[in-house]
Amino acid sequence: MSGQALPTLRIAHLYPALLNVAGDGGNVMAVVNRASWRGLRTEVVPVGLDETPDFASFDMVFFQGGQDVEMMVAARDLAAKGPSLRDASEAGVVIVAVCAGLQLLGHRYVPSVGDAIPGVGVLDLETVAGSTRFMQHAACQVTIGDQSEVVVGFENHSGRTTLGPAAEPFGIVVAGAGNNSTDGTEGAHQRNVFATYLHGPVLPKNPWLADAVARIAWERKVGGPVELAPLDDSVENRNHDKALELARAHAGEATVLKPAQLARGLAE
Repeated sequence: MSGQALPTLRIAHLYPALLNVAGDGGNVMAVVNRASWRGLRTEVVPVGLDETPDFASFDMVFFQGGQDVEMMVAARDLAAKGPSLRDASEAGVVIVAVCAGLQLLGHRYVPSVGDAIPGVGVLDLETVAGSTRFMQHAACQVTIGDQSEVVVGFENHSGRTTLGPAAEPFGIVVAGAGNNSTDGTEGAHQRNVFATYLHGPVLPKNPWLADAVARIAWERKVGGPVELAPLDDSVENRNHDKALELARAHAGEATVLKPAQLARGLAE
């Protein structure tokens, strides 16, 4: 189906005011703007605290990153949303999650202090807090369908995520720590859920990825193949290539911050 014939893409944006510390709301903007540049329509519905819509009625759901305090607030509220999110995932709704979103879609997050924070079990993974914070430009090789590209972003997390058998990696680490700095995996992919630790925001820096997840959502909606009109991505690709250069400059390192620098930065 050509782009001109596509119906409106309905997008749920979870906690847009609460979880946007790293500018991850730009992921929603990327999908909306790239659709608009092609003459396509989108509808974005913000979903805040104490709101539990039928997530299966949407075509895409965005669940972004946040700091520990915001993550705790979201986790308490998310329990009521869990059944609807699981139903949406089972139905094939495209869910894009970043950092805290990744962790809370798993089974649980175990902090360094205090009780474990239950997730909603959309993704077969678990995260445990570590003593080192992974903070640097990063990149991973991502395959969606028959296409494979290097995706770039900026990681900033101390959690160590381990995937269960039902989840596949979102990507394979090219540079950076990935999920845990040991097994070479980055993020998680299960059904049409794409979860990553990469901020940036990740979709504006990776137009191929933005189009890939949007295409999956549209193809699910219309029940057949979708062809998106090409765009001039020269600016986006230059930004991508510069981010990849920065990531590769520190390939093999778990973090570019030394422990003393990190402690000083967190105290300020």
